[in-house]
Amino acid sequence: MFRKVILSLISIILLMTLVACGDKNVGVSVNENNSSDNNGKIKVVASFNAMTQFIKAVGKDKVDVQTMIPSGTEPHDFEPKPKDLENISKAQIFVYNGLGMENWVDKTIKAADNKNLIVVEASRGGNPIKNSDEDAVKEHGQYDPHMWISLSGAKIEAKNIKDALVKVDPSNKDYYEKNYNEFASKLDVILNDYKTKFDQTSSKNFITGHAAFAYFCRDFGLQQNSVENVFAEGEPTAKRLEELVDYCKKNDVKTVFMEEMASPKVSETLAKEVDAKVEKIYTAESEEDGKDYIESMKENLDKVYESLK
Repeated sequence: MFRKVILSLISIILLMTLVACGDKNVGVSVNENNSSDNNGKIKVVASFNAMTQFIKAVGKDKVDVQTMIPSGTEPHDFEPKPKDLENISKAQIFVYNGLGMENWVDKTIKAADNKNLIVVEASRGGNPIKNSDEDAVKEHGQYDPHMWISLSGAKIEAKNIKDALVKVDPSNKDYYEKNYNEFASKLDVILNDYKTKFDQTSSKNFITGHAAFAYFCRDFGLQQNSVENVFAEGEPTAKRLEELVDYCKKNDVKTVFMEEMASPKVSETLAKEVDAKVEKIYTAESEEDGKDYIESMKENLDKVYESLK
């Protein structure tokens, strides 16, 4: 009799454990916005920092955001961990940039198995720039993914995020619309201000660590020339370095811009060769120096403008 009681208790415990485990893997319903686990906030997972910045700008205190890719890690090289799958399985919205930036997304979403998840490709609806590097096209796809490093691109990405928040939480539509419009207005002010400034510079050419600034350049009629390719892969050949030296001398380049993710060695060598200084420039892929998106882009614009005056 005692043996039967023990077996019954074990069976009940096992059943309760299985139910609990099952609950952990169930996707959060779009109607469960007031879950006590999130203090009533919408649970959002973002692929990397720039997406997190846009989500916070639009969602503010009504979102709980988790960033998958740690600062200092290239989104191209990132490999999701089991914890990332668990977070997505419980999220209501997942936001990624797209255009080949996160080539692991499709497999990860499928593995997370969250039937109610709203997936936002933030760059959708933008005007993508095609890659000119054949090797980059073969490995990563035909488009340059760095749309967010552009104030006009940021408006598109933030709008897609706003639309998803409204879909999940329609009762707060006015709140998200207001936040988006305020964010977009700030971007427009900076865009218009610097378009006027860059129109007045005689030089339009600058040097970057890797070719991440094509959309940034398109906003202002500028031209980047870069040490590394769009995906910051490989160091330049001796011939390429010689071309960059000639380019800097011909265009009187006095500043070589370097990003956190790109190797500093070649940029520093190039700067020394042409008697130029090295300046930090932000890509917003990682959180840097405690700056938000607008602060980072404003500082970029200030530095590039000063280098072209």
